[in-house]
Amino acid sequence: MSTDHSCRQTPPAQATTLPGPEAISNTGSVTPFGSTLEKHGISQLRASGIDILQVNTGYRCNLECTHCHVGAGPDRSEVMSRQTMQLCIDVLKANPIGTLDITGGAPEMNPDFRWFVDQVRLALPNIRILVRSNLTILLSPAYSDIPLFLKDRGVNIIASLPCYTQSMVDSQRGAGVFDRSIKALKILNGIGYGTEGSSLELSLVYNPPGPVLPDCQHTIEQEYRKQLLERHGITFTRLFTITNMPISRFRDQLQESGQLSAYMELLTSSFNPAAVAGLMCFNTVSVRWDGMLYDCDFNQMLDMQLIPPAPRHISGFDREKLSRRSIAIGMHCYGCTAGAGSSCQGSLL
Repeated sequence: MSTDHSCRQTPPAQATTLPGPEAISNTGSVTPFGSTLEKHGISQLRASGIDILQVNTGYRCNLECTHCHVGAGPDRSEVMSRQTMQLCIDVLKANPIGTLDITGGAPEMNPDFRWFVDQVRLALPNIRILVRSNLTILLSPAYSDIPLFLKDRGVNIIASLPCYTQSMVDSQRGAGVFDRSIKALKILNGIGYGTEGSSLELSLVYNPPGPVLPDCQHTIEQEYRKQLLERHGITFTRLFTITNMPISRFRDQLQESGQLSAYMELLTSSFNPAAVAGLMCFNTVSVRWDGMLYDCDFNQMLDMQLIPPAPRHISGFDREKLSRRSIAIGMHCYGCTAGAGSSCQGSLL
């Protein structure tokens, strides 16, 4: 494997015309996702339970990454309140949900982030808590205590590092982000995260640098391990590959470059029915900063609300109805079912 193979960009052919919004709607030129499911003998997507409660604590972030499907940034004002966090805690206490997945934006920037983690750990000492971090926030003075805070509470970290080279990371996330990310990873390694024999998991997330599908997750992980160890002495637990979704900032970028149509064609032509069984919406419920419920983080960004009779707000959480709910689908679902599949936990196959 060549040195930079897993981080290189090989975009699809340029679209001949710039498509409008209908290009990814169910009435556009791309085959509707539901029709593709039916073609493969899948009549409907339905949840099979609730193992993960994914809570988005707000869209504020210190970065503005080009691939961000949330459209997060420093100017975003959406922040989850302590009252809504308490509703999430009440749900976790009342239901056998094994994992709390805390995301953003930069979840650490929510003023009640520490309180939320503390209260969850106090009420549920055995629940698995994940925090999704952009790494750079951990170097800011106001958040420099977060690594030890998370360690003391046994929280696992999922960190975004879209490549192991400075040029690729900085082009996606901003100048200087790579060096800051490496510093943060060394801090985390220094307190036991991602090191051999440690129970503190440090997972990394790879996003392709443009409108292409990720290569094999295992292959990319092996190259990450080699490059990060040799160049920086960094180790980690595992790597997740996540397909860039044609939503929010990344979709805007595709439209501006005239590549949206070509990218949608790539996703639809790469549909893999074998990936459907592992979709994260089957066992996950996503909570927006205001308490609204969604099938997944992507549906949340598109405000694709749950299909009745499933409750639509955390205050009306009903495990039985949510565990057997029909899943709301759209053209972006091709992103989760293309190639080896994609989810917040990486490749599906």
